[in-house]
Amino acid sequence: MSEVATRIHTQQDTLLSSILVVLACFCFGTIPYFARSLTDAGMASHAVAFYRYGLSALVLLPLLWRIKPYLWKTAAWGILSGASIGLGWIGFVAAIKTVPVSSLGVLYMTYPVFTLLIGWAWFRDVPSKRALTGASMVVMAAFIASSPAAIEAQHVPAMLISLSAPITFGFGINVLVHKLTPLKAVERVASFSFGASLSLIPLLLWSGWDTTIPKNPEDWWLIAGLALGTALIPQLIYSFFAPKIGAARAAVAGSVELPTMFLVGWFLLGEHIGPAQWVACLLITLAIVLTPARSTRSLSTQMALPMTTTGNTPAPRLSDIWFDD
Repeated sequence: MSEVATRIHTQQDTLLSSILVVLACFCFGTIPYFARSLTDAGMASHAVAFYRYGLSALVLLPLLWRIKPYLWKTAAWGILSGASIGLGWIGFVAAIKTVPVSSLGVLYMTYPVFTLLIGWAWFRDVPSKRALTGASMVVMAAFIASSPAAIEAQHVPAMLISLSAPITFGFGINVLVHKLTPLKAVERVASFSFGASLSLIPLLLWSGWDTTIPKNPEDWWLIAGLALGTALIPQLIYSFFAPKIGAARAAVAGSVELPTMFLVGWFLLGEHIGPAQWVACLLITLAIVLTPARSTRSLSTQMALPMTTTGNTPAPRLSDIWFDD
């Protein structure tokens, strides 16, 4: 009887954890709504990026100070990766002012491809065949979503600039895999958030107050939603519950992120989503579901998951993380 009760309790715990992980990934997918709303209100792109990461950095800063001295060099890599991603996210926010969320979301989801390319070029991490298959599906989706039939020519420059986000994400994941494994999961999140915020402070100081401080009280609610609803809270939920359900289920749960972006653009921002965008969304979702990873897709959630490698243990291959053999 006790074994049956234990099994039922485990199944219920797994179900609850799965639901919460899906909820966290849904929250990540609502980023375009808050970013577009704040930029429409006159806020600079770098200010929007800062407000997203700033609260997480402030809350987790005490954990960063508690890192042991012999791990400071490792933490510096986390800060560096966060700084690059914070600056790279400016391109995404700048593009979202004019580019349809559906097309921009597909380009944003190309960061596994850049992860593999940077890992291959920098860390000599040769992608597996299955990794290349998944990456080719993502590239195909990006071409479909950004084809002349799907977007207007005036959006091309902004879309090219938006690639700074997936490129820097790819760099950040390489740093995570190859440099940050000695750190605890929360310490990785702390170093990353601190670096992202730190890189954006000079731009805030250089800008005028009219583009960095909200003009209306309603804008503060948008900032709260951006900082809490797309960063701090879903990160904490994911960091606690994703390890309980395993990497394969976490990857499948993460597949809701891009469709959520599409729904945000459709229902909340009133955008038209054409057949090309839906086909691209389907391709990327299939790439995620059919090639589940040992770890999760999203950098923010990757930073939250515990890694099994420590000390002198070799880091896992990037192709094993993104598209498992």
